[in-house]
Amino acid sequence: MVRTNPARAENAIAPAALYCGKVMHARWRPVQHRFSYRVMSLLIDLDRLNEADRQSRLFGVNRAALFSFHERDHGEGKGPCLGRYVRGLAAERGIDLSGGRILLLCYPRVLGYAFNPLSVYFCYGASGDLELTIYEVRNTFGEMHSYILPVQDARPGCTIRQSQAKEFYVSPFMEMETHYRFSISPPEQDVKVRILQASEQGAMFAAAFRGRRHPLTSPSLLATLFGLPFLTFKVIAAIHWEAMRLWLKGAPYVRRLKQREI
Repeated sequence: MVRTNPARAENAIAPAALYCGKVMHARWRPVQHRFSYRVMSLLIDLDRLNEADRQSRLFGVNRAALFSFHERDHGEGKGPCLGRYVRGLAAERGIDLSGGRILLLCYPRVLGYAFNPLSVYFCYGASGDLELTIYEVRNTFGEMHSYILPVQDARPGCTIRQSQAKEFYVSPFMEMETHYRFSISPPEQDVKVRILQASEQGAMFAAAFRGRRHPLTSPSLLATLFGLPFLTFKVIAAIHWEAMRLWLKGAPYVRRLKQREI
């Protein structure tokens, strides 16, 4: 008889979990630049927010806490019913998510602050199959754009590959006329997200996150607080620090067009 580890089984079905790992960025053109740093991401089931709110005294949903998740930080920023918003996006593309889960991978708020350069929604149908992924991208100008990509032929344990032309200004050191290739392994014991950006001249940039699942508990949150202090403040600080390093290396500046110019 095969015995199931109760702690692992509880972790697998919990409404929220932590994924600890590393973010890596590598740039090959027009200048070479690379960095990586440790991060912790939150995975949360948008249909089980009330349960997630009770997982730890240090974690809150739509309320102040040491670590927290707020629906208004995502989507259109209108607050509650983020799951309904995502299902509406899916329905516009002919995909029915009724009876399925929507899992969001993002940074939580830490001490009330969060900035998410990329949040990923894993959208499952009633059959349990992954039907849709949404890559929600934010820039430092307060703008947001979603790449909404149906999943073709998803199979357990297999990497999902998708592609999309770039439509949204993110970095002042990255040209717009490029293409994204997404490679993801949906969240299980591990989660992997890799984005390769290429132009007509070939690959120029890659970003990746790989994390290992941990239960969302008070001890694990405290370990994160001391092991990765001021995590979300570091995210926005790192964006500006790496931008300065690129400027010093002579990376060409790409002007951001105003909405009326696009």
